[in-house]
Amino acid sequence: MDVGIKDNILAIITINEKVVSGGSVPTFYAKDVEEQKKVALTISKITTGMVHDLENGCLVVVRH
Repeated sequence: MDVGIKDNILAIITINEKVVSGGSVPTFYAKDVEEQKKVALTISKITTGMVHDLENGCLVVVRH
């Protein structure tokens, strides 16, 4: 059953590629936390999305 949550997730930004597995959401790999935050902020500004920290090395940009 598809609940449509993937339509609200705009991007995943991670420093740990092992925690992200496939999917249809654009995924960006950062070399460190500083770059990760910069990329997430830039994507959120472009897409008018919000950044959320999953606390596992991943940030997600979503539109509510």
